[in-house]
Amino acid sequence: MSDGFRLGVFYTIVRPEEKGILAAAAERGVAVERLPDSERTFGLEAPDDLPDVVLIRSVSHTRSLYAARGYTHYGVPTVSSPDVIELAGDKVLASWRLAERGIPTPRTVVALSPEAAMSAIDAIGYPAVLKPAVGSWGRLMARVDDEEDAVQILEHKAALPSPVHSVIYVQEYVPKPDRDLRVFVVGDRVVAGMYRYSSEWRTNAARGGRVTAAPLTPEITELALRAADAVGGGVLAVDLMESARGLVVHEVNPTPEFKALTAATGADVAGAIVEYAVGVGRR
Repeated sequence: MSDGFRLGVFYTIVRPEEKGILAAAAERGVAVERLPDSERTFGLEAPDDLPDVVLIRSVSHTRSLYAARGYTHYGVPTVSSPDVIELAGDKVLASWRLAERGIPTPRTVVALSPEAAMSAIDAIGYPAVLKPAVGSWGRLMARVDDEEDAVQILEHKAALPSPVHSVIYVQEYVPKPDRDLRVFVVGDRVVAGMYRYSSEWRTNAARGGRVTAAPLTPEITELALRAADAVGGGVLAVDLMESARGLVVHEVNPTPEFKALTAATGADVAGAIVEYAVGVGRR
């Protein structure tokens, strides 16, 4: 493009995903401004020479959220928007929104103390899954199979310094097959989907799960688009599980990785992201 349009990429490190985005932008003639998150500052007044749109790719939820709010304050749109990052990046807020929109999701109870969490686990039933409100890659998640497990995990969480661990997100354990399903949504379309297999109950590709392309049936496509729309849309990964009562959405990721998805499906995920971001910047 020769009209001076610039795509900002706000990132932590240049992972394979960011390399793909940079390559896709170059192929399309889109000028890119690299914005390492460790170097950014945000004053009250807008600086000169801002990009036309910023693609948020930081691995930190907090940095992503404040950067998106900062650029929006300056009048620069972001992908995804700060409201989407805040909502989808917080499992508690996301679960409430999915329930409000009638989207099937695992039974979930939020507790604000270890004592209340024990009551929540009793209500959900064993086994149950405890998750941090904010986090990815399956980190700090725990499956509790009985009361002894629950007490030990909650004692550990109570000793952690971050206040986020005082919010205890309790979710039913879904006895799914040895896989779950990730569907990548960009704007109003589903780009690709993959199954993630693991003999462990956590199937994250980042934890070594095996991946294969998944057929995008009308049911899967419709549910993924509904979930993405519920949190505000943009560039999102919607994670689903096959339960006894049908597909359930258990998470929506606002800054998703896609290396494994690209390898499994051959889809041009990076290209779809760049084209969508350029469209947002030109609105």
